[in-house]
Amino acid sequence: MRPALLKSTAELLRRSRGYASSANPERKVAILGAAGGIGQPLSLLMKLNPLVSSLSLYDIAGTPGVAADVSHINSPALVKGFMGDDQLGEALEGSDVVIIPAGVPRKPGMTRDDLFNINAGIVKGLCTAIAKHCPNALVNMISNPVNSTVPIAAEVFKKAGTYDEKKLFGVTTLDVVRAKTFYAGKAGVPVTGVNVPVVGGHAGITILPLFSQATPASNSLSQEDIEALTKRTQDGGTEVVEAKAGKGSATLSMAYAGAVFADACLKGLNGVPDIVECSFVQSTVTELPFFASKVRLGKNGVEEVLGLGELNEFEKKGLENLKGELKSSIDKGIKFAHGN
Repeated sequence: MRPALLKSTAELLRRSRGYASSANPERKVAILGAAGGIGQPLSLLMKLNPLVSSLSLYDIAGTPGVAADVSHINSPALVKGFMGDDQLGEALEGSDVVIIPAGVPRKPGMTRDDLFNINAGIVKGLCTAIAKHCPNALVNMISNPVNSTVPIAAEVFKKAGTYDEKKLFGVTTLDVVRAKTFYAGKAGVPVTGVNVPVVGGHAGITILPLFSQATPASNSLSQEDIEALTKRTQDGGTEVVEAKAGKGSATLSMAYAGAVFADACLKGLNGVPDIVECSFVQSTVTELPFFASKVRLGKNGVEEVLGLGELNEFEKKGLENLKGELKSSIDKGIKFAHGN
């Protein structure tokens, strides 16, 4: 039963992301916050990814157990656990991709902004270490609020003289995953063939799914349906927080989304063509310095930041409405990086 489960799980991942199983360059992935609610399932999923040859699991506590557990899985990646500040450098050394789910989770009644002061400090410390120990790694930021933590990371890297805008990503993939799932359910189409770009940011109204560009297109959805799908995508995190009734946030779906995006980054690094995902990156798509849109990934990280495409009136209005809040979150991150 268990070998069959491993095989079926790995096969599902390969089908959903086109995981390659042929010979690839050796790649080290580090997960910072690996013992947490997102970190543990993310560690499991990255252990199953055949593109990963070395998996480095770091947290302030609990990582030896997680590493031992995950290391018993019969997939190729070699797993090592690291715990505490004194082992952070070794955990990061030689990493190609660093995924950061570290920080405290949302609780009922909390906005992502409420998490700011705790998580901002954690992210600043981790990024200082990344700049020192693996300055060329692709950094996948999951720690919320992403709209602020990505600008914090950028400022830390700038101060260290290591900033490369092509290598810093805010992981907004969960917004895309939700938009695909909700759209498929409402339109009555198979979810595996659905694609929906999601742009803007990664909190509330800054999340803007472009259902007018969804494929396959559906003529069965009314404007009321589209507006409801948009709101549900924007409130997806809150939906899970409330359903867990104080006992957690979106950890499993976020781990899946994080694994999907990390896989895309690894494929890009390995030279696989036409790898496109939405991500919150340094951008000139709008007047804002950071913005989520489709990004083509390559051997250096961001190969091309793609435009928004044609928006309908509802989406144009949503775009204008999100800019103020997103700018405020970006500015807050930059201010924190300089003031602390």
